[in-house]
Amino acid sequence: MVSPVESAVRGIVTKGLLKVAAFNRSRKPQPTTPHPYLSGIHRPMESELTLTELEVQGDIPPELNGSYLRIGPNPVTPPNQAVYHWFTGDGMVHGVRIQGGKALWYRNRWIRSTAVSEALGEPAVGGQRRPPSDTVNTNVMGHAGKIWALVEAGSSPVELSSELDTLAHNPFGGTLRGAFSAHPHRCPDTGELHAITYDGPNLNTIHHVVVDAAGKVRREEPIAVQHGPSIHDCALTARFVIVLDLPVTFSMKALLGGQHFPYAWNPEHRARVGLLPREGRGSDTIWCEVDPCYAFHPCNAFDTEDGKVVMDLAVHNDMFAHSTQGPDSKTVTFERWTIDPATGSVERRVIDAEPQEFPRCDERRTGKPYRYAYAMPLARGGHEFVSETHLIKHDLVDGTRQLHDFGAHRYPGEFVFVPRSPDAAEDDGWLMGLVINMDTQTTDLVILDAQEFDSLPQAVITIPHRVPPGFHGNWVGAVDSA
Repeated sequence: MVSPVESAVRGIVTKGLLKVAAFNRSRKPQPTTPHPYLSGIHRPMESELTLTELEVQGDIPPELNGSYLRIGPNPVTPPNQAVYHWFTGDGMVHGVRIQGGKALWYRNRWIRSTAVSEALGEPAVGGQRRPPSDTVNTNVMGHAGKIWALVEAGSSPVELSSELDTLAHNPFGGTLRGAFSAHPHRCPDTGELHAITYDGPNLNTIHHVVVDAAGKVRREEPIAVQHGPSIHDCALTARFVIVLDLPVTFSMKALLGGQHFPYAWNPEHRARVGLLPREGRGSDTIWCEVDPCYAFHPCNAFDTEDGKVVMDLAVHNDMFAHSTQGPDSKTVTFERWTIDPATGSVERRVIDAEPQEFPRCDERRTGKPYRYAYAMPLARGGHEFVSETHLIKHDLVDGTRQLHDFGAHRYPGEFVFVPRSPDAAEDDGWLMGLVINMDTQTTDLVILDAQEFDSLPQAVITIPHRVPPGFHGNWVGAVDSA
């Protein structure tokens, strides 16, 4: 544990570095071309809306009672384009409330960080914050009867109301001592959230954090690392939490150069995958080397009968090696990694070479063998992290895939699977997500029957404006957010 003296020294050093970074930031010339994550399809929304008259095509399944929520960066005031990185924009959450076969409303709300409240002329929202930033913009989910907006690298979770207003910066009722993650994974057997977390100023320690089913942190187990790796996500099996310690690390050069996102590709950092026993000590982690690469998002993982671990994930050849504006890898594939703790090795196999991201599964199968994965294809040759006009469904048993094409100039984001009932079979349910229509500058919440994947949508709910591409979304049932 860091001593109070060490914490004070770190605080002084951090404040000094931030002053140098701010000075260098002020001297950077503004770009002469539009910023790709502030223009075109990514142009931010400028206001908060509440819409109760939404056009619906098809039939919304009457079983659905809850809200589809999606979050992403949306600067409240024009940022300094010379140093703006997509990952650092003010958070904005979007939601569509569904009940009784009807779309009751659409809302969008900024997450009230200190800067957002000040820009909107409002008093600061209460709660516990962790310096240096309280911006939260990456994921939104339900847990323990509350709605949580999440981010990695330090900021506290933010509790939202069912109507998406910011209630408080809330580290799980004060039970979270350190940082959290944008990607906790719920164990379907215990109802607990498992996450691998890192804190920007701490370069040598990450943590395995467990939040129990009641929303209280019961475990923050330290794990030793080097260089301050950016660990966006993890995976879970019945035996292990999987740690992705890959070569994107804290960059002092980027920080002192004024960049708001001080992480970059580091070829000196050894790429490895850690298997941490779910209740083990950090020192019990079994490290397995892998070829240099980067992964934001695993889809799922499970143990095999012969003692190995299988993990499916979207794999980038590198990341943040060329651009300071957003993701910049040259290739990304959907792969299956077979991790052998006995030999410390990782066998990689490409499932699909088409560039794709945001892979999701039926999360009742989290940590267990599963058959179906759903992913968003990435447009080839661009650096705006925009999709192609279709969605992909993988059958991992048959080794086949299906496509759902939304039509020309219609760009889907991440889709989430919602089971038809708690005991429905895998893939028996709906897929839902936002699709931007660039011709009409509108956005559709599309609901697909997962078992009729390439057929016409079950329902299309039209939002009469463009919702910028964001990060992650989830279905939060009305019971889940009571």
